[in-house]
Amino acid sequence: MPRGGHAASGPAPDPNALRRSRPADAATWTTLPSEGREGEPPEWPLLEPDGREWELWADFWSRPQALMWEKMGQLYEVAMCVRMLARAEQPKSSIELQKVVRQYFDSLGLSTQGMLRNRWRLSANEVAEKRATKTVKAAPGRSVRDRLKAIDGGGA
Repeated sequence: MPRGGHAASGPAPDPNALRRSRPADAATWTTLPSEGREGEPPEWPLLEPDGREWELWADFWSRPQALMWEKMGQLYEVAMCVRMLARAEQPKSSIELQKVVRQYFDSLGLSTQGMLRNRWRLSANEVAEKRATKTVKAAPGRSVRDRLKAIDGGGA
């Protein structure tokens, strides 16, 4: 009897798995620029958006995944995700609506699981990495406890 039952059954692909060094496998992953998509969002394809939908629409189209949505012509899918998310944010929204939003996030690559399933990864952000590596050097011979005392005012 076949196993699974739906397209997303089984673990998501791991770009860092040990066997992922095969050239044919590496070619199946798409690296998206971490800076995201530049420029104005596309024209809203559905009936008039409300204020919150427009905010979400602009935010979504500035993300790295937007480059792929544009390439694949997914304006309607993104617009429906935005519309459902705006409704799901409302107090007392249904669990079913929240599940639909989660499915949209996965299919559009907005969740970690969705990024893996679509075989998308983000490029290294050199600016953020440089900021992260600039750490304050501790004075030699000082313990972690001594450094923490200096931060919180010296209490034990």
